[in-house]
Amino acid sequence: MPPAMTDLLDLWVEPGLDGDDQVTVDFLLPTGVYIKMDVSRQSSLQCIKQMLWKQAQGYPLFTLLGEMDSHIFECVNQAAVHEELEDESRRLCDVRPFLPVLRLIARNCGRAERLLDSKIGVLIGKGLHELDALQDQEVKDFRSKMQRISEENMQCVHMMSWGEWLQSCFSPQIEAGPVNGYCDGSEGEVKIIMHYSESRYRPTCTYIRSCLLAQEVPHLTLVHCSVVKAMFEREICTIGGVLAWKASNLPLPLPPKKRGLTVSVFSDAVPVAPGRVCVCVQVQVRAGLFHGTELLGKVAVSSESSGRSEHVWNKALEFDLSICDIPRMSRLCFAIYAVMDKVKKQKSTKSVCLFKALYPIAWVNTMVFDYRGQMKTGDITLHTWSSFPDELEEMLNPIGTIQTNPYRENATALHVRFPEYSPQPVVFPPFDKGRGGKKFYVELKEIMERDPLSQLCENEKDLIWTLRYDCRENFPQSLPKLLLSVKWSKHEDMAQLQALLQIWPKLSPRDALELLDFNYPDQYVREYAVNCLQDMSDEELSQYLLQLVQVLRYEPYYDCALTRFLLRRAQANRKIGHFLFWHLRSEMHMPAVCVQFALILEAYCRCSVPHIEVLKKQVEALSKLKAVNELIKLGTIKTKKMKEAQLKDAMMKCLRQTGFIETLSDLHSPLDPQVLLAGVNVERCRYMDSKMKPLWIVYNNKLLVGDTMGIIFKNGDDLRQDMLTLQILRLMDILWKEANLDLRDALEKAIEEFTLSCAGYCVATYVLGIGDRHSDNIMVRSTGQLFHIDFGHILGNFKSKFGIKRERVPFILTHDFIHVIQQGKTGNTEKFGSFRQNCEDAYLILRKNGNLFITLFALMLTAGLPELTSVKDIQYLKDSLALGKTDEDALKQFRQKFDEALRESWTTKVNWMAHNVAHPS
Repeated sequence: MPPAMTDLLDLWVEPGLDGDDQVTVDFLLPTGVYIKMDVSRQSSLQCIKQMLWKQAQGYPLFTLLGEMDSHIFECVNQAAVHEELEDESRRLCDVRPFLPVLRLIARNCGRAERLLDSKIGVLIGKGLHELDALQDQEVKDFRSKMQRISEENMQCVHMMSWGEWLQSCFSPQIEAGPVNGYCDGSEGEVKIIMHYSESRYRPTCTYIRSCLLAQEVPHLTLVHCSVVKAMFEREICTIGGVLAWKASNLPLPLPPKKRGLTVSVFSDAVPVAPGRVCVCVQVQVRAGLFHGTELLGKVAVSSESSGRSEHVWNKALEFDLSICDIPRMSRLCFAIYAVMDKVKKQKSTKSVCLFKALYPIAWVNTMVFDYRGQMKTGDITLHTWSSFPDELEEMLNPIGTIQTNPYRENATALHVRFPEYSPQPVVFPPFDKGRGGKKFYVELKEIMERDPLSQLCENEKDLIWTLRYDCRENFPQSLPKLLLSVKWSKHEDMAQLQALLQIWPKLSPRDALELLDFNYPDQYVREYAVNCLQDMSDEELSQYLLQLVQVLRYEPYYDCALTRFLLRRAQANRKIGHFLFWHLRSEMHMPAVCVQFALILEAYCRCSVPHIEVLKKQVEALSKLKAVNELIKLGTIKTKKMKEAQLKDAMMKCLRQTGFIETLSDLHSPLDPQVLLAGVNVERCRYMDSKMKPLWIVYNNKLLVGDTMGIIFKNGDDLRQDMLTLQILRLMDILWKEANLDLRDALEKAIEEFTLSCAGYCVATYVLGIGDRHSDNIMVRSTGQLFHIDFGHILGNFKSKFGIKRERVPFILTHDFIHVIQQGKTGNTEKFGSFRQNCEDAYLILRKNGNLFITLFALMLTAGLPELTSVKDIQYLKDSLALGKTDEDALKQFRQKFDEALRESWTTKVNWMAHNVAHPS
C-alpha cells in the first residue's frame, strides 16, 4: 500500500472528535448528474444509497436510473485502484475511499457471486477485478483449477455430519504421553476424556500440559452441543448457498503458443544515475542461464549501445548449452548496466589513466520453460527492477523474483525475442531412469556431516555423485549435498537423479525443509520435499509455517506442490488457515509477490467461505486500530505541546464510537484465533510513548468476571524479524525438552524457575546474537521466569555509540543474577555449578541441531529482514555454534565465553545505567 496521505486520512480518522460526524460526499450518477450530499461517516452503503435515491428524485433523468437494487457504488480506494462496493453492509468509514467521491454504476448479473468476489477482494487487499485484468494464461488456469477444487471441497464439507465437521475444522491439539510429574500428586492426575464414535481415548491436551508445566490454572469452557450444532448449521447453510449459484464451468482449452530459446533484446526508458550529467550513455545487457544459484555456462554480453533513452542491440545472445541439457527449472537472468569511462590518478606518478566502470541500472528474470513445460518463444516485454541486492553473481540476480515489475510507468522495459527451433512446441520431456556405480569411501561420511553453509569442491562433488547409491543407503539425510553435486547442464545426470528420487528414503520433515531453499529449484526435488512434509503434525506445521510461506517466493509457477500442500492443510485445520492467511496478507504490499499471494489467498477463501466473515472482522479491526494509531501520531506531530491527557482523551473518544465498538468487540484474536476478545475496556486503554506510539488495548473477559486481557498494536515496524527470533526460541525450547532438559519449567520455587530460565536465556541470546539487552527489554514473571522482548537486533548486530560497542559481553550474566541463582549465599558453588552445567548441556543440544537452525534462517533470506540479507549474516550462527569443530573444542569455546560474561559483567551495568539516563521513563 502506498504511504498514507495524512491530510486526506483525517477525513476518516477523526469522526466524532469535534461533534460533527458528517462528511460531504460527491455522487456521480450514470445519467451524468452530479449530486453533493452530507452523510454520516458511520452510515452503511445501503443507507447512503437510499438517501441518495430519495435526493435524486428531484433531479433530471431520475426515471432513467431504473431500480435502486440494480446499482452499486464504485470508488477509488486507498491503493488508488477502482473498487466496486458490492457489500453494502460496510460503513463508509470502513470503506475509506481515497477521496470522498462515490460513483453509481449498474450492477451486473450474478449478484451473489459478485458479492463473494467483493468480500474476498476486500479481505485479501487486492480486488479480484485486478486479477481478472491480468493478461496471463497461467493466472487464468490456476484460478480455474482452484475454483474447481474449492467446489469439490465444499461439496465434501456439505455432506459432513456436525461431529465430522467439528473434527475437521477445529482439530483438537492432542499430545501423546503421560502427565505424571506435571502436577501435585496429592491432587491426583489431570486427564481429559474425549469421545469419538464408540471409542474412548484419554489423550492429554497440549494446552493443559503447557499450563501444568508453568504452574498455571487451565481455563476450559464447556460449550453445549446445541451451540456447536448451530455454528455447524450456519456454515453449512453458507456453503449450500454458494454451491447453489456456483457454475461448474469447464476450464478453457490451452491456446497454442510458439516456443524457442536464443534471445535478441532491446530496451527503452533507461534511467541515468542521479546527479550524473550525461549527453549519451553506453549501455550493455548481460544474460545468464541459472539453475538455482549455479551458472550454466558463460554469461552472454551484448554490444554497447549509445542513446538517451531507447537502446537497441541487433546481436543475438547465445549460450554454449544444448537445448536438451537445459534443466526444467532454469531461469534466464538479465542485467542492464551503464558503461562509463572513469579517471584514476596514479599515486606514484602524476599520470592519469582511464578505465571502464560498470553501473547497474536494472535487472529482471524469466523462466526458460513456462508453467506447462513448454519452452518460451516469440516476443515478450519484461519490466525490470532497479533495486539491487548486496551480493550479485556476474552482475546478475538469480535469487530475485521471476515476476516483472507491476509498476510499469517507472520501470525500464526490456524487450526480448525468443526464436523458434521447431514448428511444434519444444516440451521438456519426462525423466528416464538410469543407474550409477556403487562403492564406499570413508571420506564420504566426513563430507556428509558438514553444515549446510560448507562449500563442496569439485572433487568432493564427483565423489558424492559416484557414490550416490551409497548416499541413499547410508546417508539419506545427505540428499541436499548430492543435489549440489549434480551437473544440471547434463540431461543424463538429471534423468538419473530423478529416477533415484523415486527410491530415496523419506526424510524427516525437519531435514526436508532444506530442500525448499533456492539452491534446489528442480521440480521433482521440491515435490519430494513436500511429500516428506506430509508427515508433519498440525502443531509442527504451525512451527515452520513462517518459512514455508517465505519459500513460496522461490516457486516459479503458481500451481506447485507446496502451494497445494499449504492450501490442503489450511482447509483441514482452521487454525492453520488463520495463520496462513495472515502470513500471506501481511506481504500483499510487496509488488514481487502480490499477485502470487493474492491467488493463494483467493483460493483459500473460496475453499473456506464460512471463515471469510471471521477474517473480515479481524481485517476491519486492525484497520480501526491503525486509524487510532495514526490519529495519535498526527496529534503528536501537529501539536507537539499537546498534553498527553488531551491526546489520550481523543483516543478514548475514538474508541467509544459505535463503529469502533462493534468492530473491536467479540473478535477472534489475530494472534491466536482460539482467543475470543469480548469488549474493549476503554478506560484502561492507552498508548505507549515510543517512536511508533503502539496502542495498549485492554479487553474484558466474558468468562472470568473482573479479569482482563491486553494486546499491543504496533503500526509502522516490520515485526517479522521478531517473529523469526521468537520462533527459533520456541524451537530451542522444544529441542531441549526432547532431550529431557527443560529450562523453562516452573518448579516449586520461583528462584529455581529463574535459574533454569536464565540458563536458557544465556545460551539462546548467545547463539542468536541477540542485541539491545538493556534492563527495559529483560523481563521476569511472578513465577521467576526470565525472558527477553524486542528482537530488533540479532546475529551479532549490537548497538554502538560514537564507534564504541555498547554491548561487549556474549550474554548477560550479572552478579545480581548470580546472587539469585546462589539463593543469596556467596559460597553456594553447588547451585552455581548446576546452573553452569545446564548452560553447557543446552548449548550442546543446540549444536546437534545446528543444520536445522541454519536452514530456517537461510529460508528467510529473501524476506527483506533488515539484519538477514545474505549468507554472511548466517555465518554468525555457524560461528556461535562452533559448527565444524568437535564437541570438546566447541565446549571449550563456550566456557571461554561464559567466563568472559562473568568477568565483563561490569560493562553491562554501565550500559544499563546509560540507557536509564537516556530513557528515564
